[in-house]
Amino acid sequence: MERSYIQGRGAQKNVHNVFFKEEYVQEHIEGIDEWEQDKPKTAFSIVHPKSIVNKVDSPDVGMAYSVNPYQGCEHGCIYCYARNSHQYWGMSAGLDFETKILVKQNAPKLFREFLKKKTWQGETISLSGNTDCYQPLERKFKLTQAILKIALEFGQPISIISKNSLVLRDMDILAEMAQRNLSAVFISINSLTEDTRLLLEPRTVTAKQRLQVIEKLSSHGIPVGIMCAPVIPGLTDHEIPKVLKAAADAGAQWAGYTNVRLNGEIGKIFQDWLFQAYPDRANKIWHSIKSCHQGKVNNSEFGNRMRGSGQLADIINNSFKLHCKRNKLNLKPMILDSSHFNNRRDNQLNLFDF
Repeated sequence: MERSYIQGRGAQKNVHNVFFKEEYVQEHIEGIDEWEQDKPKTAFSIVHPKSIVNKVDSPDVGMAYSVNPYQGCEHGCIYCYARNSHQYWGMSAGLDFETKILVKQNAPKLFREFLKKKTWQGETISLSGNTDCYQPLERKFKLTQAILKIALEFGQPISIISKNSLVLRDMDILAEMAQRNLSAVFISINSLTEDTRLLLEPRTVTAKQRLQVIEKLSSHGIPVGIMCAPVIPGLTDHEIPKVLKAAADAGAQWAGYTNVRLNGEIGKIFQDWLFQAYPDRANKIWHSIKSCHQGKVNNSEFGNRMRGSGQLADIINNSFKLHCKRNKLNLKPMILDSSHFNNRRDNQLNLFDF
């Protein structure tokens, strides 16, 4: 019996949590024990972690430190590498990841405490190294906004990666930071085709809206780049020229990309989704992804995992470089200024600490 496609969700099922020895499965679809599965709704839980700034050891991701106010992401992007981390919280990397969001309510407080450390020198911190800091729940909890206000207060440089237009809400804060070269925003766009976005990234804003975000941020003096990521061979790779041109025309200064990498349980989730979303070309796309990772979909080798290897990966890389050059992207490095950072202040004055 074929399962119906769940509209508005990326993952089409939950997969087994690798940390659990047992799992529940549906053995029979008929009879009095038939499972009735309603369209999954989003829920959230408040959590209080002990730390919020994470050191990033990977040499491939272009960031040294990251902050993630939320665990899980309602955007539901089917390829998201952060899905695996949901398993550490006792949940599935599948539907659980996009329907059971953990809100780190003490994130601003922890962030302020971190910046006060005598050993901290104000290196650039990235928001959304794992999940999008401007996902829908940010409208309610405003954790990202609180973190940005603290960063402005301390002169702490912040880079942001997002695919949500909610970033425009904090444009005034980002613009004030940008005056001292303390902020940069990267907007993620890997396709300009709306039908593709609806399936790949079901709860995100349209590519047209994201281009408008780039234009508005840029017009307010906030440096903006684009992440054309991830490129999915056989599905979105042909759009690289159009995406880069549109982003540059909107005001983007930099561009980066990654080749899709389906590590851990994401391979199972993506494959299940792929054969439901694109049954006519699923095999071609699946084998194209494999051809970029030495016959696998989950290459974890530093240096190759984000770009891939082989003929198709080289074609994608060359196309990306060519169209960056044509559109005058990456003419200068993106370097924020940590010289403004100051945590040597009288703590008695901080009467309104978050």
